[in-house]
Amino acid sequence: MHIHILGICGTFMGGVAALAKAAGHTVSGSDQNVYPPMSTQLEQQGITLCEGYDPANLTDDVDQVVIGNAMSRGNPMVEYVLNKNIPYTSGPQWLSENVLSNRWVLAVAGTHGKTTTSSMLAWILEFAGLNPGFLIGGVPANFGLSARFGDYPFFVVEADEYDTAFFDKRSKFVHYQPRTCILNNLEFDHADIFENLAAIQKQFHHLIRTVPGEGKIIQNGADTHLQEVIDMGCWSQREKFSVAGDEWSMRNVSEDGASFDVYFENQHAGSVRWQLYGAHNRLNALAAIAAARHAGVPVKDACDALAEFRGIKRRLELIGDINGIRVYDDFAHHPTAIIETLKAAQEMAAGKRIIAILEPRSNTMRMGVHRQELMGSLQGADQIYLYEPANIDWDVREMARHSEKPATVFDDTQQLIDAVCGQAQAGDVVIIMSNGGFEGLHARLVGALEGGEVSQSVQ
Repeated sequence: MHIHILGICGTFMGGVAALAKAAGHTVSGSDQNVYPPMSTQLEQQGITLCEGYDPANLTDDVDQVVIGNAMSRGNPMVEYVLNKNIPYTSGPQWLSENVLSNRWVLAVAGTHGKTTTSSMLAWILEFAGLNPGFLIGGVPANFGLSARFGDYPFFVVEADEYDTAFFDKRSKFVHYQPRTCILNNLEFDHADIFENLAAIQKQFHHLIRTVPGEGKIIQNGADTHLQEVIDMGCWSQREKFSVAGDEWSMRNVSEDGASFDVYFENQHAGSVRWQLYGAHNRLNALAAIAAARHAGVPVKDACDALAEFRGIKRRLELIGDINGIRVYDDFAHHPTAIIETLKAAQEMAAGKRIIAILEPRSNTMRMGVHRQELMGSLQGADQIYLYEPANIDWDVREMARHSEKPATVFDDTQQLIDAVCGQAQAGDVVIIMSNGGFEGLHARLVGALEGGEVSQSVQ
């Protein structure tokens, strides 16, 4: 079968493309932003990429079109598909019917930590010799790719609550029908899709309805918003995790966060010695250990696996160490995620100065939904640099005036880079937080600190 994917260069749709190719299909795709690294990864797999959305890219031998959720009515290829009655489906629906059917699906849902927890879980299963399939919204360093078909029965999927497609406004995760389901946390986000928190909770309850009675929900026991969802009705087995007080907990956390003990039902079950930082990552680890146990992996083996877990790209990823100035890339784009990232940075920095750089890029950020909490979330840094993009709906400079820590706003990324270079000194930890390309600022800043020149790459 020849499958053509619209929006193929997104992480999720690129993963769908890789899985379709592995399943033996001919795969091609279109996107308006065809650039490395995703374009390179896809082309290396023999997948034909087309720049833009010209209906001529839909050749006569295309049997089915898979439409990404970034596509909308009015898109030339979408209109052509509808007018010509070409068979089409969504990415999550294709995944459900062609990959997840008859498999033991382990889904990781929540506002924060999905990518990290999914990556941990996939690695634990891999370490145990189970060769799981997976589709993750990032690139785990242990695997070097975001998706693979793997062996039956296990498949790990990052279960995103974002909508499925322009013709299916349910959350993606309702298609996955997991046997093991992690519920990490739940806050209001994606204001461009959801009217309020209750709307998101409704979608999470749709997910819970799909978990079989013999399946298991691994629930963050400290999250009241998740408990409200559970109270709507739950028909599956459950285990809770938290810092303390639930079935799964942690004790004896070292000062630098590099080790902690795992307890199950108040009994010591294993110890983790690893390279990650932050309380949020320790909770992610508890959830992954619990889910892996449901799939048959002993807790000790899961802890041993995490000792070799190497993290994920764009999650406190070290991208440069220049004359003692360490520069990290992080995906944080929600106040809670920013708080946890900076707490992890404090563990890592061990008393050194932290410089935070933030691009408020997500739809929710640009709409100003979290602007009341945003400045407070950045106070874990010693120096704050904020970028004010042209398409933002609120005044970033006004917000910065209320910061207790020094905070400077720029509407030009080169001026921001120049300011950081003038301020940074040996021992500093620089954290760049954005869920996008940030006009290539990451590489440009590293290059400037090195004294070299890095060309600007707008993404």
